[in-house]
Amino acid sequence: MTLSRREGVDIRPTLLRVLTDLYVQASAHSKDEERQFVELTSRLIDEVDDATRAAVRARLAIYPATPAAIMDKLGLRRADPDQPVPTAAAIPAAAPSTQPARIPTEAELRMAASLAMRPTDAAEISDMFFAANAKERAQILHNLQETRLKAAARIPAARAARAIHILEMAAFAEDIDNFTLELGEALILPSRIAAEVVNDPGGEPLACAMRALEMSSAAFQRILMFLNPEAGSSVNYVYRLSRLYDRLSERSALVMLAAWRGSTMAVARAKYRSSLYDDERHRVRAAPTQARPAAQPGSAPAIRNQKSGS
Repeated sequence: MTLSRREGVDIRPTLLRVLTDLYVQASAHSKDEERQFVELTSRLIDEVDDATRAAVRARLAIYPATPAAIMDKLGLRRADPDQPVPTAAAIPAAAPSTQPARIPTEAELRMAASLAMRPTDAAEISDMFFAANAKERAQILHNLQETRLKAAARIPAARAARAIHILEMAAFAEDIDNFTLELGEALILPSRIAAEVVNDPGGEPLACAMRALEMSSAAFQRILMFLNPEAGSSVNYVYRLSRLYDRLSERSALVMLAAWRGSTMAVARAKYRSSLYDDERHRVRAAPTQARPAAQPGSAPAIRNQKSGS
């Protein structure tokens, strides 16, 4: 509030998002808590932008204890009290695709085998994951859980807790640059990979990165809504990634983290391959050997001259 009075910053969108996020963390509220929430949010809903209103509406639409006054104000339909609240398991699965089965690539075949995570394998797995669609990415992450590929080591708990705190603050401020910087430092990723993870439009790489830090589901949902308000205002985007995050295993996330790290090694090797001593030795042209003269300078006996005496 002091910042808004002194600098003229409009804090109403952020305040409404934070109030809503704190409210839905509890399964039930007292009458006073509900009354205060209704009084605060009723005024803020009319004063914020459409993106913030849509994000709050999506958050409260799946919360079973949303006050009736707020539901009416947001245009939400009340659920039938005799009908149970749908869960993630009750959501029908997507219809099976009628397209012919795709032939697995060499990288996919190696993922199913008992092979070590070589830099070339890591680069192919990383590229395949970023190039896949949402359904294919979910299948890749499911397969990574069953592979024998070596996963990355867990991030120390103290470092992960500090990173989660900084990432949440950066997300609240919509500071993507600092968010990307902290993510790269916490997961030991180069800036190029960290930026690709954060800016990916699908969101699955970000889910892997947050699972590698063992971030809670509630914190991950807050990051989805605040970091990129345009994407966070989509109900399908937030709900789809939330379901994926709840089903994503730590091992799958750590194996993908190892693939991201290994892919940078493959790029570095390809970049500096011409500098290896063996390549330079093979590229040098063989020079013809020069025959040494039979008589070296200074080796011939001196000829004495009668005039000069030498």
